[in-house]
Amino acid sequence: MIHDLITIGRISVDIYPNDIGVDLEDVTSFGKYLGGSATNVAVAAARHGRATAVVTRTGDDSFGRYLHRELKKFNVYDSFVCPVARLQTPVTFCAIKPPEDFPLYFYGRLPTAPDWQIAADELDTAAIRDARVFWSTVTGLCQEPSRGAHLAAHLARPRAALREGQHTILDLDYRPMFWDSEEDAREQVARILPHVTVAIGNDKECAVAVGVGTPDEQADRLLAAGVEIAVVKLGPEGVMAKTATERVVSAPVPVETVNGLGAGDSFGGAFVHGLLAGWPLAQILDYANAAGAIVASRLSCADAMPTPEEVTSLLADRGRLVPGTAAPGTPEAAESGAATAGVIK
Repeated sequence: MIHDLITIGRISVDIYPNDIGVDLEDVTSFGKYLGGSATNVAVAAARHGRATAVVTRTGDDSFGRYLHRELKKFNVYDSFVCPVARLQTPVTFCAIKPPEDFPLYFYGRLPTAPDWQIAADELDTAAIRDARVFWSTVTGLCQEPSRGAHLAAHLARPRAALREGQHTILDLDYRPMFWDSEEDAREQVARILPHVTVAIGNDKECAVAVGVGTPDEQADRLLAAGVEIAVVKLGPEGVMAKTATERVVSAPVPVETVNGLGAGDSFGGAFVHGLLAGWPLAQILDYANAAGAIVASRLSCADAMPTPEEVTSLLADRGRLVPGTAAPGTPEAAESGAATAGVIK
């Protein structure tokens, strides 16, 4: 089986409060969800109809069994997920204080976690090589043996051997509590960047990867390191993507924020979907922006990932171009009519 997307990295049980706007000590009830950035991206892409898999590890416990059940529920291939003896499945708590305060509390990750115990000799390198998109994160580089496994996975799909339409994506996801220093993280990112075609991160993550600068300067440094598409998230100003010949900025899609934690993962899964569909870069960014906005307007992460119909409906409601349709105001749009507003071709 050739997967549209294989991700490698974090998995956890997210314990999110049902009480909104209060500190964690004041929460009276919680909900339990599948979580972890790389896993959420696989779920997000699966919601867009993509055949996805995640390479990760759980504890040999009830929470690990719960995560397998959830992966199957979301149609994410889980045969690359196995338990690690004597380690517990990580649990992540958060407080939800919209619109901008969503502190995370990681339990069961230090000094190590199951998904940091992925070893290079355990990888299905043939599956990773053949996947249309392979997605990894900077967090997976923070300690061994995960660091070596990530490098081995990238070496299994050398840039020169990638087929047309294949991509290797690095999520610049940086969590300072997992690293000794920013310099250590930058050193590890520098080892991986030559192997990837797309890098995605916000200002802080890009600064850790390639140094402080303007979004354009950071994108240019990523391109100079060998990346083909550099995506820099601009916060309230949207997102910018740059290639050797193109610069695109997508404005944000306004929504009422409930929980912003899963928006980036939803953006990632939708970005992969658009990339595989062969859409123009501007349309990929708009679609991914809308997908991220939908999750930001909901409570959970994996369970909140939108369908294509929900994304295209939001784009149409906001007067934004829906992939596969003509731009609003053009003669082509007038001819197509409202009936095509939610169609992806």
